[in-house]
Amino acid sequence: MSLEEDIHWMRRALVLAESAARAGEVPVGAVLVRSGEVLGEGANHPLSGNDPTAHAEIRALRSAAAAVGNYRLPGSTLYVTIEPCAMCAGALVHARVERLVFAAREPKAGVVVSNLQLLDAPFLNHRLRWEEGPLAEEASGLMQAFFRGRRSGGSGA
Repeated sequence: MSLEEDIHWMRRALVLAESAARAGEVPVGAVLVRSGEVLGEGANHPLSGNDPTAHAEIRALRSAAAAVGNYRLPGSTLYVTIEPCAMCAGALVHARVERLVFAAREPKAGVVVSNLQLLDAPFLNHRLRWEEGPLAEEASGLMQAFFRGRRSGGSGA
């Protein structure tokens, strides 16, 4: 994929993240793409869904797996606004996603580069390529605005 395509899909993930923020959720959005087509997408939903697994990445994977009728999603790329956590990184491995592109690092819970470097662990039975950076400033800004709003007593949106 080209940088232009990566930016296109990351913009779509940012729109989903903005919708999560408006719903009072931590603003994370994810889009799973294969051969230029969206297989699935998701926005964070754990708070309103009372579901600790309802991260944007998991929702995108679930949507895609249902759409194609298989939990394995080879040849796909996941675009997500924030570096995945351990649960989401593990799900990407199990789904056989080919490539991960995330916008901004997550210093507390991110496990691709910020902590653990989990996707590079030698014990994993599947390797996926990963890249960071497209629209990182926009994704970071959205997170900062959300949490600034939370700290000041607002909805965070």
